[in-house]
Amino acid sequence: MDVISFTKDTVLSDIHLFLPNKRHLMVRLNAAEQPVFVSQYRILCDGEKWENNDTCCASNLNLSCSKQASGYEECEHRVEKIDVLRPEYSERQDGDEQSGPEVKSCLLDEDGDLDVLRRPEYKVSAPENCLDREKVCPTILSKGEEFENEDEEQTTPNVIIIEHTMATPLEDVGKQVWRGAFLMIDYILSHVDLFKGNTVLELGAGTGIASIVMATVARRVYCTDVGLDLLSMCKRNVSLNKHLLEPMGGQVKVRELDWLRDDFSIGTQKEFSWAENEVADLHDTTTSLISADVCYDDDLTDAFFRTAYRIMSNLRHPSTFYIAIEKRLNFTLRRMDISCEAYEHFRCCLRDLQNIVDGKMNFTVEPVKVNFPQFLKYERIEQLELWKITATMAAYSKEPSTEQ
Repeated sequence: MDVISFTKDTVLSDIHLFLPNKRHLMVRLNAAEQPVFVSQYRILCDGEKWENNDTCCASNLNLSCSKQASGYEECEHRVEKIDVLRPEYSERQDGDEQSGPEVKSCLLDEDGDLDVLRRPEYKVSAPENCLDREKVCPTILSKGEEFENEDEEQTTPNVIIIEHTMATPLEDVGKQVWRGAFLMIDYILSHVDLFKGNTVLELGAGTGIASIVMATVARRVYCTDVGLDLLSMCKRNVSLNKHLLEPMGGQVKVRELDWLRDDFSIGTQKEFSWAENEVADLHDTTTSLISADVCYDDDLTDAFFRTAYRIMSNLRHPSTFYIAIEKRLNFTLRRMDISCEAYEHFRCCLRDLQNIVDGKMNFTVEPVKVNFPQFLKYERIEQLELWKITATMAAYSKEPSTEQ
């Protein structure tokens, strides 16, 4: 299943595109008839370090990789450069000088058009066992049918097992694993003392990978999103990672939280609905909130910030909200230029939240330096950002009322 079929509205996470795992196993089709895969992500132990330039990737011209923790054998890629330069260019010596018109004529083809030299092509040859892939025979699955795998998922203490989809429409991007979630995990594992023993709420949890890692540190995590299929996948991922959660005593509760609604859907008899005591516990004990890569649509971003404002304003204790986001560059016809419209709207919402004066809460917004250690193998690009929102009671809202 390494060949992905794209359509005009297909979105694929860079996590799945650029860093293929040792094992991408298709296990079933979900309710939307999308293939569901199981991937394993190893948390680097103390003393290990992941460098982005160690990635064994054919797009890197210095193709060499050392023995990785996942068991890849040390290999050397041989790169053979194909000379595609035209003879008239290669014949010119370094000492030769040509006048301006002569140089220009060399750059034009027979019709007078600019003849642009393309980037040289490269042939890559590598040992067959470099990526340690095994030949498999695909099994055709029906909707709802699960693949019976003879090799049960490994339950190594530092391996996260995640069910996810790949190449989904925009409305189903929560079913994939994104770099923002990995950045959030890095921050959690680098700042354990900030979350130890806390109650944490995640908005837009997707596959639940960040909530699962958070539960190895926090006391309880409310892992929230919307959609029965997505929440069921998230619940399945929590079950797949009991080997991480049970030794630490953390608890993950998967619940539905629709940003377009103003309530918690209490007592609706649905599988992922809230109980009254859970809502009370959320408001009484939550001190931290997290979200990763959830701002890609302006309307949803507005609803996201309204939900965050409403919840943080009703918490008993001061709270801190950490938001990981990737600034994605896109060419838009409206601007006829490259821009980051979703990111710009996100920044606008941050400013609006900080400028709120309601006499009840004060919100402080600040960026977090992304210089903490990396615990997962992915490309931490400069467009990845982490933001911190601190909510405290307004000073004058604490004063007792003097009205008679």
